[in-house]
This record gives sequence, C-alpha cells and structure tokens, in this order.
Amino acid sequence: MIRGNGKLLRALVPALAVALLTACTTPAAAPTGSPGGPPAGSPAGSPDMSPDISPAGSPGAGGEVEIFSWWTAGGEADGLVAMFGVFADTHPQYEIVNAAVAGGAGTNARAVLATRLQQNDPPESWQGHAGQELIGTYVAADKLESLNFLFDQEGWLDVMPELLIPQISQGEDIYSVPVNIHRANVLWYIPEKLTEWGVEAPATWADFITTADTLRAAGVSAPLAMGEQWTSMHLMETVLLGELGADAYAALWDGTGDWSSQEVADALETFATVIGYTNDDASTLSWDAAAQLVIDGDAAFTIMGDWVEGFFVSKDMDPAAGDFGWAPAPGSDGVFQWLSDSFVLPKGAGNRDGAIAWLTVAGSKEGQDAFNPVKGSIPARNDGDRSLYDAYLQSAMDDWSSNELAGSLAHGVVASDAWKAEIDTALGLFLSDLDVPAFQTALVDACASAGPCE
Repeated sequence: MIRGNGKLLRALVPALAVALLTACTTPAAAPTGSPGGPPAGSPAGSPDMSPDISPAGSPGAGGEVEIFSWWTAGGEADGLVAMFGVFADTHPQYEIVNAAVAGGAGTNARAVLATRLQQNDPPESWQGHAGQELIGTYVAADKLESLNFLFDQEGWLDVMPELLIPQISQGEDIYSVPVNIHRANVLWYIPEKLTEWGVEAPATWADFITTADTLRAAGVSAPLAMGEQWTSMHLMETVLLGELGADAYAALWDGTGDWSSQEVADALETFATVIGYTNDDASTLSWDAAAQLVIDGDAAFTIMGDWVEGFFVSKDMDPAAGDFGWAPAPGSDGVFQWLSDSFVLPKGAGNRDGAIAWLTVAGSKEGQDAFNPVKGSIPARNDGDRSLYDAYLQSAMDDWSSNELAGSLAHGVVASDAWKAEIDTALGLFLSDLDVPAFQTALVDACASAGPCE
C-alpha cells in the first residue's frame, strides 16, 4: 500500500526550516580517496552496523516506511510510484508512506526535513543529491548511518560507477544509495518549431545570442524558457561551464580557481545577457511549466536536466519520432554535467528494518530499471537493461560513459548547502539588477566564507 503523510503537514514551516538548515550545517571538505572509494565491507575501526533484517521478500516486522522526496511532477512522480511498486511486490509486509514535498528542486523539501531533524523525527529514508549536499550537510551533522554493510551485502561496489563512490563517502564510510544519473547541461527544443522559425540549436553562447535575436525578430518574445530562482542557478552553472570549460569550471569548486578572475567576469556578463532573453514571468513558473512553454511554442528552448525528458514523455511525446530534440547546452559539447539522486539511512529511523528494505530495492537492478525509464534518467548501476530506455536515455548512457564529467551546483554535487545558500542569496539580488561586478564580489565572498577559498 502507498499513502500520503499527515505528519508532513505539521512540518511545513519553510521560513523556520531554512534558518535551521543554515544554522545547523557546516561545510565539509570534499571526499578524498581513490576513484574506487572504500573497499568492500566495513573497514576496521568503523562502527558495527551489521544489518538486523530479514532477507528481501521474507516476512518481517512490517509497518510503515516513510519515504521523503521532492518528486511530485510528471515523470519523476510516476517513476517513484514505479519503484514503490517493486518494493510492494518484494516487501508486502511494509506500507509505503509517500512524503513528497513539491517545489524548488528540493529546496522546500530540505527545509521541511531540517525542521524534522531538529525535532529528532526523521523519515525512514530521504532523497538527497550525491556530493557536497550529502557530505557537507547531513554527514557533517552526524545524521546518517554508514551503509558499508549494505554495499557489501548487495555487491554494489561491483556495479556502481567508481567515480560515484567518493561522492557518497566520507573517509571510508559510504552514506547513500544512488538510484540514478541525471544530465544537467541539456538544451531542449521542438524540432518542428525551430524549422518553422528558421533556426538551429546553438553550439556556443555567442551562437545562442545570435539565434535569440533571430527568434525575437520572428515574434518569439522569450527565446529561452526559465522558471523560479533555482532554475536560474541551473542556467548559471551551464553558462559558467560553457564559457570557462570543464577544467576551469571544476577549479571554482575545489579552491584552485579564482572567482575574481576576468574569465569569470566575462562568463557572468554572458549570463546577464542570456537572462535578457528569458520569459518575464519566470519567477512564477515551476521547471515543468517552463518546459510547457517550449511545447506550446511560446519559447524556443529551455535548459534543464533530463527530467524534462520524463516530462515530455509523460505528455505522450516520443523522442524517436522527433517530437522533441536535445543538444548539450551551448559551449559544453563533450561534457556531461552530472548529478545523482540517492537515498539514505538516518540515525534514529523509526523503522530501521523497513528503511534498509527500501534501500535494498533502491539499489537493485529491478528497482532502478522500473524507476529510471519513467523518471527520465539513467540507472546508477552499470548493468541496467538498455532495451528499457528510449532514444534520448540511450544517448545519455553513451555520453555518460564517454564524455568529460563536471558536477552540478544547483543539484548538490560541487557545493554544500551552506555555500549554495550564499550563492543563491547573491543570485536573487543579481536577478533584480543584473549588476555583474556586485554579483562577482558576492560569489568571491561566498567561496571564502562557506567554500574552500581562503
């Protein structure tokens, strides 16, 4: 059985939650170690977290298992329900409580979660992004159990990408179960409409500006569809990536780059120019409402992660038939800007056995192959059934295995929640005045106060 959660309604105190989240988290250094991450099994000296659970599918204590996420729209909600179905089939003794919170690419959900963690009332498991969102926030606050025992039990180190393990680890301990890989740097469009307007998908940001001027002349008032503020952060990271290149972009996040450089200033000027080609009502729209502008022909492009693919498919659009098209965001051909959704085991979970049962499904081939083709993402595992994935997702699989990789800011890979919150505050001011020098100064200060810059 799957049902909603009344507990969630009592936790909706966003303003207080945001304050608590900022106050109770501290940034942590990026995970270190070899790309392969920790060895299989619990290392010497780590806490004994041996599982006290029944084998998958066998009788157990049962009870409610509350799963907390921000998947409420289009393909993402349908994908989550599909994975719930696998859980129900394999663990019928448990009842799923779907505690999804809409809005803000997880911003609203994480605010509610912060309140609950302050009250020592964690859900059985919650969705979190691999990278500094996980390590610099929840691991740093000592909210999670190590999952080494489960990775050892399920053999996941043999089927998960080596580069992903350090992003979900601190030292030798692994703290989450990745369920997918998303690509952030994707330009979405409707081929038929581009043909009608006489334009092509731009390869560089300079090309985009020329194309946007052509579209404006053709009567398209918003060449680029954008939504609420987090989508502008998503756009900003793709402009930085496209203008700086993958190496210089990565250097901004590990402390070896210079936020005060002329190159960053030039990239931010490009970002300001691009903002001028977006829709006037962006601040009132969700990401999927912005994507709908593209479907309706009110905008030519949107730049968003490949959950847009799941949204388009939920509208009965077929990528193989050319109903929608995609390309790397301008300037980023050959680079896969990635993020990964994962689930965790909180300390103090009310139904620990049920939480571990859920994580076992989330990390399984069956669970990921049920979830990802609907969600619009590719499996974190490297043994997914390729035949279940459509033309776009198969292309994403190919690019994931062959492209240069860069982490996402907006989706938790490269910056802790504290650092990202400072960037977000500066971005909000920038969107009101497009003052590039002031914005750059604020980004320099954010890296110094919450990031790795000295």
